[in-house]
Amino acid sequence: MPAIAENYSLGLAVEIGKIDKELKKLWAESEGSMTRASLINLAIYSEAPGSLEKNTQIIAKIAENHACRAIVIGANCKAKENRVEAWLSAHCHISRAGGKKICSEQLSFRLEGPCTNLMPSIVFSHLDSDLPFYLWWQDEFHDPMDPQLWAWVDRLIYDSQTWSSFAAQMRLVETAQQEARQRVVLCDLNWTRLDKVRFAIAQFFDHPASHHHFAEIESARIDFAPDFRSTAVLLAGWLAAQLNWRAEKTRDENRLKFSDSPRRKIDIELREHSGEPIGRIILNSRDIEFIVAPAKCGDLLEVSRGNPGDKRMSQLMPAQSNDPVELMSQELMRGGPHNVYLRAVNCVRDLL
Repeated sequence: MPAIAENYSLGLAVEIGKIDKELKKLWAESEGSMTRASLINLAIYSEAPGSLEKNTQIIAKIAENHACRAIVIGANCKAKENRVEAWLSAHCHISRAGGKKICSEQLSFRLEGPCTNLMPSIVFSHLDSDLPFYLWWQDEFHDPMDPQLWAWVDRLIYDSQTWSSFAAQMRLVETAQQEARQRVVLCDLNWTRLDKVRFAIAQFFDHPASHHHFAEIESARIDFAPDFRSTAVLLAGWLAAQLNWRAEKTRDENRLKFSDSPRRKIDIELREHSGEPIGRIILNSRDIEFIVAPAKCGDLLEVSRGNPGDKRMSQLMPAQSNDPVELMSQELMRGGPHNVYLRAVNCVRDLL
């Protein structure tokens, strides 16, 4: 019977050359009591110490709603000697119909030393070939990028919030996409963090009677938590992309300046403030103020509009979770390219 990773252990240790044989053996032994399910190949790559155990916990939770063949790789590129270890495990849950256990299998690899260059070969040789391949890269990308890897990837998932240089990393990502002839869809979890906030802002302007405010926005303020400035800049980039603003040069990294097609100026102030990755957002359109802010309960947003200083009624909307499982689950439910994200990046890439 497969080693069920309810305690988040790495499972059964196996030799690299016997993985397929052991997988068949394990599922044969559990026939009747468990059903293997898989809709995607999901690989996670990390060079952080302890990442195998941490990512096993994440996969266990993701697999509850997204059946997959998971390939979890922990790498230590600085080790002097080659070392390769592998494990098999399964994440099972009771089906909604009840009775039978539905299981997603996980292959775990620890790579140390120069053998980390074998990572693409290890991944490719253990993909379920009939399924799309999603790669979640948790570290900064290395230069040069391996063109062999991107030829297989359907969706590349990363988090630009952790990048030390957005420009350098994005250049590598876009190069990889070009080498793959644009087949790779770029999925930034830093963009996913903005889903609920962007929806809350957009709903202000749903009614045609509010459309005139698009051309009347004069300024904005975005509060962001420490280390989440790039998230706030991406939000500003989204506004700029959707409203056809162009970024202007500025010497103050926390004051962004834009202009629209009639050359009207729009200022956006960024404020660091403890709390959620994105905190209070204020859009000023002539005499009307649009506000989106975290509710005191923590899992909702309060949205309101009105004249500054006036008492107003707030509407409650869902807030965005910053939990990696929630972010990944949202991303895995998507399909198609992230064109709006790419337009937002192009508007503010020099500001990130």
